Parts: sequence; structure tokens; C-alpha cells
Amino acid sequence: MDSITRHAASQPQHFIAPDGLSLAVERCGAAAAPVLLFAHGFGQTRQAWRGATHKLAAAGWQCVSFDARGHGDSERVADGRYHLAQFIEDLRALASAQPSPPVLIGASMGGLLGIAVAGDAQRPAPFSALALVDITPRWEAAGVARILDFMRAYPQGFADHDAAAVAVATYLPQRSGRKGGERLRALLRRGADGRLRWHWDPALLDVVENEGRAHQQALLEATRRIRLPTLLVSGGLSDVVSATTVDEFMQLLPGAVHVNVPGATHMLAGDANDAFVTAIADFVRALPRTPAGVES
Repeated sequence: MDSITRHAASQPQHFIAPDGLSLAVERCGAAAAPVLLFAHGFGQTRQAWRGATHKLAAAGWQCVSFDARGHGDSERVADGRYHLAQFIEDLRALASAQPSPPVLIGASMGGLLGIAVAGDAQRPAPFSALALVDITPRWEAAGVARILDFMRAYPQGFADHDAAAVAVATYLPQRSGRKGGERLRALLRRGADGRLRWHWDPALLDVVENEGRAHQQALLEATRRIRLPTLLVSGGLSDVVSATTVDEFMQLLPGAVHVNVPGATHMLAGDANDAFVTAIADFVRALPRTPAGVES
């Protein structure tokens, strides 16, 4: 991938996954700086990180974000058959392609993929550290059900961007202001019928329904095997992560650091971006061999 001018956001680039699928990637920050690799949650895109990546790039890190397969500008699987193993291999390959082992910052689904890769019993982790954003290897079923209900709620799509903005405002009542319809343009696709639908492939829902719970025990076991510096940032108002799941995680990985952001929900980086950026920056600065010259 081509390097870019420090602090400037790149144009979308592409990374070819192990099975040949093309993933949309974005890189910002100094080309020679340590890499922070961002993996978004289910139903999101790399756009979810933009507020954080621009701030962290300005502070001296190189930030790489990408759209998972079936999301955003990345390709969809032609036959609609998605499997968790595909997402795991995508993340491992992209991390391994960086100039040095990156710090993996994963929210929700992205964090679970990070656990699976970092705790693989057969292969070494391609990360230097792991930061989990409001996700633990055991999650609260009611919170996940709420997310899936929203994702299923509008199969006929929306007449315009403003109608989609109303739906998002209803789903995220904690946000102080409604996101304007035009700001949702990158998250919607116009179909042959003229209706706007979310950017993700509806077939992705099968991955959560069919494979999520089936892999939970493997994720718990993978957590025990993690040997990387690890941060958990949780939202105090989250319905996906709870005090119970956090306590279990800390018992599985007692060396981990936990930061709670009191006013944030599961959509932590969007709800409290400044607090999120501070937690990540503090964690990364404390890692061994943090290069001199990274701005404080």
C-alpha cells in the first residue's frame, strides 16, 4: 500500500484477502509510525473510526481501518455463505501485511475476531497488543438481540436519507443530535427499486445466528491463551457488556487493563470519542518500545 502524507486521510485502497475477496482499506498518519489497526463491529464500516483515527494519526500513529467482507466498500461473498473463519483469516492476513505487528483495536465483532486471532493455539499472534472495545468473549444476549432487531427492521429500505436518519436517531437515543441524512450517504446503497438500504449484505445475519453462540466456548478458551498486552474499554451503559462479563474476562486474562466509560453505550467510540481516544492513547503509550517522538 502506498504511504501518504502525515495526518492526511488516504483514498480507499484495497487488500486482497486469502480467498481473493477485495477489502476496502483506509490509512492515515505517518507511513513510518507504529500501526494501529482498527476492526469495526458487525454492521458498521471503517467510517465508524474516523473521528478517532484522525486524532490518533495527528498524535503520531499510523491508523489503518478497513471494511469487513460484506460491509461497506468491501466485496460481498458471491454465494452469500459467510463464515466466521473467513473474517478471522481476513484480519490475520491484513495484520500480517503491516510493516510491523500492529496494535489491534477491535469493537464488538472486530474485538471477537481479535480474540480468536490473538488466542490461536496453533499460530502466533500478528499483533503487538490488543484493545477490545465494549466486547468480551461472553456477551449479553439481550443486547445482541437488540442490535439484530434493528438490522432486520427495514427490509424494504428507506425512501430517502432523512428517513434513514430518523431510524438511526430512534435506535441511538443517547446521541445528543440527529445525524443528518447526508452524513449517512456512505452507509446506504440504492437498489434497483430506488429504495435505500444499509451497506451490509443481509446474508451476514446468518453468521451471527448460526455461528456466534457456537464459537463462544472457543473464544473463552482463546482468551486464556492471549499473551499480549490487552485493554478492555467498556461502556457504562452498554447492554452487550456487563459487570458480570467484565469480571469473567478479567479472571480469564488477569493481566488485562480495564477502562470503563460511564456515559457510553455499546456504540462507545461514537458516544464518547474523546474518552475513547484518551484510553487508546494512554494504553499504547505505555506499551514497551513506544517510539520516541510520539507526541503526548
